[in-house]
Amino acid sequence: MTTRIDARFEALRAEGRAALVTFVMAGDPDLETSFEIMKSLPKAGADVIELGMPFTDPMADGPSIQAAGLRALHAGTTVAKTLELVKRFRAEDDATPIVLMGYYNPIYVRGPEKFLEEAKAAGVDGLIVVDLPAEEDQELCLPARAAGLEFIRLATPTTDDARLPKVLENTSGFVYYVSLTGITGAALVDYAGVSEAVARLKRHTPLPIAVGFGVKTAENAAAIAKYADGVVVGSALVDALARSLDDEKRASDKTVAAVAALVADLARGVRGARVADGPAKTDAPFSLKATFGAIARLWS
Repeated sequence: MTTRIDARFEALRAEGRAALVTFVMAGDPDLETSFEIMKSLPKAGADVIELGMPFTDPMADGPSIQAAGLRALHAGTTVAKTLELVKRFRAEDDATPIVLMGYYNPIYVRGPEKFLEEAKAAGVDGLIVVDLPAEEDQELCLPARAAGLEFIRLATPTTDDARLPKVLENTSGFVYYVSLTGITGAALVDYAGVSEAVARLKRHTPLPIAVGFGVKTAENAAAIAKYADGVVVGSALVDALARSLDDEKRASDKTVAAVAALVADLARGVRGARVADGPAKTDAPFSLKATFGAIARLWS
């Protein structure tokens, strides 16, 4: 079965460019604004949407995404309301892949079987559950695959060649390469090492490689998109949203536009990264063809 994720990466491979994978937190700063932001992302140039499921103890997240999760929880966002956001989005957009990203506890509380059934019915395409190691694949990964959902796994600079086969064994959709050690948004990417890291992962898997953590600008995105199949941006988008809020941390008339504007800028960087015989450009037209590539985002 070909999923939306498979179809999107296949189309972009034919187009000769990497994917822009954008992370936003469901319900941040409120459910209605969150829905409007989701709708704006594909129009601004996002190829895949990662939608965060807010959780009270997000151990892999830096301050920006922690704050986004708290805003979402204060706004009343739950797993059920997150899935309702996806369902509303699907009523208007049946093509853009949606990956839910979060932690296992809320899924466990809801019941894995019930959650998977609801997620598939809502139009979710894949899951990233950062605190479930490969040794626990029977908990959620294998049931998710059986339900028709991709299960995307993270690899890091410390995931060595001995560990990679186990990490990749049941991974599907794409591999999310975390380009630095630490929490999301904490540092900048070692761009010089991205090419080598992507090449190493490619020796172990035919799946697309998306690189994330520390991507903040169109130039950052372009530097990664030269080598990766995808670029993941999260914290920078969450920060843009946060700067647009009023003194009470509520959405303003600038909130949706602030996120969309940054996505559009990042998309120009990604789409201009592989222009033949020339440096990465941030003002390249949408349809420019490229020369070579591979990876991009985690959580940011």
